[in-house]
Order: sequence, then C-alpha cells, then structure tokens
Amino acid sequence: MNTKLNRSDFILLGIIIGVTSLLNVWQYYVYGNDPLEFIVDIPTYIVMACIAIGLFMYWLMPNYLLDKPNYFAFISLAILILTVTGFIENLAGYWSCENDCNEFPIWHRAILNGLFVGADNVGIPLGILLTKKFYESQTQVVKIQKQQKENELKLLRSQLDPHFLFNNLNTLDALIDSDAVKAKEYINRLSLIYRYLIQTKDAEVMELSKEMNLAENYIFLIQTRFGDDYDFHVNKNIDFSNKFLPTGAVQALLENVVKHNKVNGENKIQVIIDIDEGWLTVANKKSNFTKTKDSFGTGLLNLKSRYQLLSKETPKIVESETEYEISIPIIKLSN
Repeated sequence: MNTKLNRSDFILLGIIIGVTSLLNVWQYYVYGNDPLEFIVDIPTYIVMACIAIGLFMYWLMPNYLLDKPNYFAFISLAILILTVTGFIENLAGYWSCENDCNEFPIWHRAILNGLFVGADNVGIPLGILLTKKFYESQTQVVKIQKQQKENELKLLRSQLDPHFLFNNLNTLDALIDSDAVKAKEYINRLSLIYRYLIQTKDAEVMELSKEMNLAENYIFLIQTRFGDDYDFHVNKNIDFSNKFLPTGAVQALLENVVKHNKVNGENKIQVIIDIDEGWLTVANKKSNFTKTKDSFGTGLLNLKSRYQLLSKETPKIVESETEYEISIPIIKLSN
C-alpha cells in the first residue's frame, strides 16, 4: 500500500479536520468559552492532528510496518506520537483557560490524558484515510493483475505467432544446406526457448540465472539470423542467488533492440548487458532506423506494469541521439 498522500487524500483530510474544527467551535460557543480558547485550542488541534497523521503516513508506517515490519517498534512509536501531540494540545488548552500551572495534572495523569486526546484526534481521520488508501491499493492491484495476464497472453502468442516461426524456419532452412551442425544447434536453442516459455507462462518472476540462460539462447538466434549485425557483451558483476526478474524480462529488452535497430551496412549494433547488485541494464548504439517516438513498446509497457506489483522501483530509460539504455530492477524475494 502506498502511504504517500495524493490530492484526494489531502481534500479528504481537509474535510474531516475542517468539520471537526467547526464542531469544536460550536461546542466552545455553547459552553461560553473565552475568545483566547478559540484562538489557541482550535489551531493547536489542527496542527497536532496534521503532524501526527504526517508522521504515521510518511515515516512510521513505511519504515516500521510496510518495508520491514517491526510491530513492537511500530506500536511503541505510535503511542509516543499520540501521547506527545495530545499532551501539547492539552497543555495549550490548559494555558488558554488561564489555569494555574501548579494545578496541572501530575505527570502520569498528564501522559495518560495526552494519549487519550491524541488517539481521539487522530483515530477517526487516520482510520478513514487508511481505509481509502487500502481500497485504492486493492483496486490498483486487481487492475494491474488483469492487465498483466492480458499482456502475458499477448507475449506468449507473439512467440507462437506464424511470423516468428516463419523467420526462424527460414533461418533454419538456410542453415541445413550450409551448416548442418549449426542447424542442429539452432533447433536445440529454439526448442529450449519454447520449453521455457511454456513452463514459465504462469510465473510472475523467475530466477535471474534462468532468465540469463534464456537470454543466451535468444542472443544465439539473433546472431545466427542476422550474422554480424549485432554484437552482444554480457557483464555479470554479481552472484545470481536470490535474484529475480519478471518472467521474460530480458527477452523483451532484447526484442526491443532488434525491433528498433537495423544495420545500415556500416557499423554493427553494439549491445552491452550489465548486471549489478540492484539493476540489469541493456544499452545499445542506435541506428538510423531507430524509432525515437513511442520507443517504449508494448513489451516494455508490460514490464513497467508488472513492476508496479513486484517492486517499488520501475524501469528507467536514458536516451540520446546515439545511444539507448534501459535499466530494470533486480528483485529480491527474501533477505
């Protein structure tokens, strides 16, 4: 669940706190409170409520409840935040009534009263806000899951598309006459790709090592089909254990290179795959054939949607006139 507040969240909080403030003003009026109490107590309530909610949404929940849950720390800090903000509001209210500070409740009673006031002020707006955020997150999850299934089905169909088979069969036909040994290797690599696609069609993520095995087989098909048009270099800078990617992610990046770059008879397309601790990056020299508009194609849009479910990070693109670079986050499923 995303705890950052959006525009509708601020509007909702404004309405809740505004209505509560008006009710307090009416209550103060009915009881005939002094003007000083209006001036001090209501603004203090608004400020303390906003501070407490902000601490919950931007600091406490992200650090102690969502990322790495620590329930003891979360509960302790939540009580502390409510107690301090409630205590400050109580103190301001006591001062605005022009009471004798010597008559202020003893410390343990003051702390307990602060907790009660803080919980009362923050409980309702925070509860309504979290309910809204939870509903929005569940709706977004359902939407992304539906889109992901549709995109995965399209991706699988694209691999079984007659055009894809036609290109590979043409390459295979040429190899059978010219290089029977390489033709056999080509058949083996092609069968491994199809086997992988079928076996992993329902998997959301796959081990980085298996994704790179698929990439090696796919690169073999590309280089066999296009000859020296594409030059691939893979830099493996990390241990692959406990590292995952969305299934078919690397293949989608390689397809993007071939789709948007064609050798013009001069220089080959240089492609470098860098794998470090947090990111897998595919960088390539651009040819004149490269489409600069809408270069983030269907396969990459699919990846971007899938990362919304799987990671806080999203794919990053850096593009210049001569180079195109896309980085995708490497996912860790356990610590």
